[in-house]
Amino acid sequence: MSKPIVAVVGRPNVGKSTLFNALAGSRISIVKDTPGITRDRIYAEVSWLDHDFTLIDTGGIEPESRDIILSQMREQAQIAIDTADVIIFMVDVKQGLQDADGKVADMLRRSKKPVILAVNKVDDIKKYGNDVYEFYNLGIGEPYAISSANMMGLGDMLDQVVSLFPDSTGEDVEDDRPRVAIVGKPNVGKSSIINKLLGEERVIVSDIAGTTRDAVDTPVTRNGKEYVFIDTAGLRRKNKVKEELEHYMVVRTVGAVERADVVVLVIDAVEGVTEQEAKIAGIAHDSGKGVIIAVNKWDAIEKDNKTVKEYETKIRNVLSYMPYAELIFISAMTGQRLNKLFDMIDMVVENHSMRIQTGVLNEIMSEAVAMQQPPADKGKRLKLFYMTQVAVKPPTFVIFVNDKELMHFSYTRYIENQIREAFGFRGTPLKFIIRERGEK
Repeated sequence: MSKPIVAVVGRPNVGKSTLFNALAGSRISIVKDTPGITRDRIYAEVSWLDHDFTLIDTGGIEPESRDIILSQMREQAQIAIDTADVIIFMVDVKQGLQDADGKVADMLRRSKKPVILAVNKVDDIKKYGNDVYEFYNLGIGEPYAISSANMMGLGDMLDQVVSLFPDSTGEDVEDDRPRVAIVGKPNVGKSSIINKLLGEERVIVSDIAGTTRDAVDTPVTRNGKEYVFIDTAGLRRKNKVKEELEHYMVVRTVGAVERADVVVLVIDAVEGVTEQEAKIAGIAHDSGKGVIIAVNKWDAIEKDNKTVKEYETKIRNVLSYMPYAELIFISAMTGQRLNKLFDMIDMVVENHSMRIQTGVLNEIMSEAVAMQQPPADKGKRLKLFYMTQVAVKPPTFVIFVNDKELMHFSYTRYIENQIREAFGFRGTPLKFIIRERGEK
């Protein structure tokens, strides 16, 4: 089941990043007392009670500004609003109700999304309590008095946020079609791939980067089996500041990846793999999705007998944290290997849902321990008692040990490699939880 998405929006300098950091549990966003310091959205996985959701921090909205950076931040915030299930609209009690707050409120009303109004910087309820009521004038609903910096009032606000999450229990049970997110930076050919698979121009394609405005779910049938392809939107680009392009990718990618079983990362063969691809791939990796790297426009490359190997080496070096990802060289223009893409998706979907019997897992673990002794520290040696698989999508394993401090990352990776050697698990990450015996 995909996690709900919550976007934090508001004017610059009302404390959005402080709230984001408080909920995310770390200082992920840059916080500085200068309007507009958060230029790009940053996302984090957050848990409240028994609810998990993805939180998005946005740049401040300046509704009337013509400044290039601020207008881009406004567009980023709009993308976040379009993608979110619930919106936290933040205002500042110390600055009071501003004209720009009303304009942001109008923008949110048009979105028809559930909105929670958070009045920030209420550090002293006696001093500022009455000032909170002024924000009823926005017509957004009940204002929640909070202080992000002092972690006050956040519980009541979050209770309301999670109560507004969409109920998706029914749809997940009924729809068992593989969901495939096509992701990548603008203009690498994501929409062209889907059009070729469909055999028709369903998705707008243009040489202007970012002509795909919204994430589009497209059913595709092959050999009687139906798939849902999620085409991630590019940008609503109104200027030529190329440095800002990547800032628009993140939220669309997060939204699409959350709803997908398999992520196809499209790379432009002519441009090669870049830092932007590494960022996008990281989102899929962190979400535990199956991953296929599709190198598009392969027909435009002059090749010899070393080309494929050299390309693969470059990609594996940049994306070294996901060696499990499958790799395919395709051309949306000619249709080269697009049929093989379906076979690869089927394989990754199957691996992503694979379950291994506990007895078999413990045989693999015993053999691995016999071949390579577990590490020791200060005279105490790591002992592995038992291993079992507790989840799929991604396959998740719990290993019970005598002391989890001794379970070094490199030894976990060694156990993972032994499991992969036995069962493949191509295209899917594996997750390991280390517990001490008796620990719940």
